[in-house]
Amino acid sequence: MKLRRNDTVLIIKGKDRGKTGKVVRINLERSKVLVEGLNQYKKHEKPSKKYPQGGIMDVSMPIEASNVMLICPTCKKAARVKAKNTGREKRRACVKCGEVVDAAK
Repeated sequence: MKLRRNDTVLIIKGKDRGKTGKVVRINLERSKVLVEGLNQYKKHEKPSKKYPQGGIMDVSMPIEASNVMLICPTCKKAARVKAKNTGREKRRACVKCGEVVDAAK
Protein backbone atom coordinates (compact mmCIF):
# COMPACT_ATOMS: atom_id res chain seq x y z
CA MET A 1 0.00 0.00 0.00
CA LYS A 2 1.34 3.41 -0.93
CA LEU A 3 -0.43 5.30 1.85
CA ARG A 4 1.02 6.05 5.27
CA ARG A 5 -0.26 7.48 8.53
CA ASN A 6 -0.66 11.29 8.59
CA ASP A 7 -0.96 11.48 4.78
CA THR A 8 -3.61 13.88 3.49
CA VAL A 9 -5.98 12.03 1.17
CA LEU A 10 -8.91 12.85 -1.11
CA ILE A 11 -11.91 10.53 -1.12
CA ILE A 12 -12.73 9.68 -4.74
CA LYS A 13 -15.64 7.29 -4.20
CA GLY A 14 -18.50 6.92 -1.75
CA LYS A 15 -20.76 9.23 0.22
CA ASP A 16 -17.92 11.60 1.24
CA ARG A 17 -16.58 11.97 -2.33
CA GLY A 18 -14.54 15.16 -2.79
CA LYS A 19 -13.66 15.62 0.88
CA THR A 20 -10.14 15.54 2.25
CA GLY A 21 -8.77 14.29 5.54
CA LYS A 22 -5.77 12.87 7.34
CA VAL A 23 -5.11 9.11 7.55
CA VAL A 24 -5.28 7.99 11.18
CA ARG A 25 -4.91 4.22 10.90
CA ILE A 26 -4.16 1.66 8.16
CA ASN A 27 -5.25 -1.97 8.08
CA LEU A 28 -2.99 -3.77 5.59
CA GLU A 29 -4.74 -7.14 5.87
CA ARG A 30 -8.15 -5.76 4.89
CA SER A 31 -6.74 -2.96 2.68
CA LYS A 32 -8.64 -0.23 4.53
CA VAL A 33 -7.76 3.20 5.88
CA LEU A 34 -9.37 5.25 8.64
CA VAL A 35 -9.64 8.92 7.68
CA GLU A 36 -10.07 11.46 10.47
CA GLY A 37 -13.60 12.87 10.67
CA LEU A 38 -14.91 11.22 7.49
CA ASN A 39 -17.15 8.22 6.79
CA GLN A 40 -19.09 8.87 10.01
CA TYR A 41 -21.77 6.45 11.18
CA LYS A 42 -24.11 6.46 14.17
CA LYS A 43 -23.41 3.93 16.91
CA HIS A 44 -25.86 3.25 19.74
CA GLU A 45 -24.03 3.01 23.05
CA LYS A 46 -25.50 1.43 26.18
CA PRO A 47 -24.91 3.27 29.45
CA SER A 48 -21.65 2.11 31.03
CA LYS A 49 -18.89 3.50 33.25
CA LYS A 50 -17.17 4.97 30.22
CA TYR A 51 -20.40 6.48 28.83
CA PRO A 52 -22.74 6.96 31.81
CA GLN A 53 -25.41 8.65 29.67
CA GLY A 54 -25.21 6.18 26.78
CA GLY A 55 -26.81 7.51 23.61
CA ILE A 56 -25.95 7.81 19.94
CA MET A 57 -22.29 8.41 19.03
CA ASP A 58 -20.65 9.41 15.74
CA VAL A 59 -17.93 6.89 14.83
CA SER A 60 -15.48 7.03 11.90
CA MET A 61 -15.45 3.79 9.90
CA PRO A 62 -12.62 2.52 7.64
CA ILE A 63 -12.70 3.18 3.89
CA GLU A 64 -11.36 0.88 1.17
CA ALA A 65 -7.84 2.05 0.28
CA SER A 66 -8.67 2.05 -3.45
CA ASN A 67 -11.32 4.75 -2.79
CA VAL A 68 -8.82 7.35 -1.59
CA MET A 69 -6.01 9.22 -3.35
CA LEU A 70 -2.94 10.85 -1.86
CA ILE A 71 -2.75 14.65 -2.07
CA CYS A 72 0.78 15.74 -2.98
CA PRO A 73 2.11 18.28 -0.44
CA THR A 74 4.11 20.08 -3.17
CA CYS A 75 1.60 20.54 -6.00
CA LYS A 76 -1.54 20.28 -3.75
CA LYS A 77 -3.30 17.96 -6.21
CA ALA A 78 -4.56 14.40 -5.88
CA ALA A 79 -2.01 12.19 -7.61
CA ARG A 80 -0.85 8.64 -7.92
CA VAL A 81 2.38 7.64 -6.22
CA LYS A 82 5.40 5.96 -7.75
CA ALA A 83 8.56 4.51 -6.24
CA LYS A 84 11.66 6.61 -6.82
CA ASN A 85 15.22 5.59 -5.98
CA THR A 86 17.14 8.33 -4.20
CA GLY A 87 20.62 7.07 -3.48
CA ARG A 88 20.32 3.95 -1.35
CA GLU A 89 16.64 4.31 -0.40
CA LYS A 90 13.38 3.91 -2.23
CA ARG A 91 10.93 6.78 -1.63
CA ARG A 92 7.40 7.68 -2.67
CA ALA A 93 7.12 10.36 -5.36
CA CYS A 94 4.20 12.22 -6.95
CA VAL A 95 3.50 11.15 -10.54
CA LYS A 96 2.35 14.66 -11.59
CA CYS A 97 5.23 16.81 -10.30
CA GLY A 98 7.89 14.15 -9.61
CA GLU A 99 8.69 15.49 -6.13
CA VAL A 100 9.42 13.12 -3.24
CA VAL A 101 6.42 12.84 -0.90
CA ASP A 102 8.24 11.27 2.08
CA ALA A 103 10.28 13.27 4.51
CA ALA A 104 13.73 11.87 5.30
CA LYS A 105 13.64 9.45 8.23
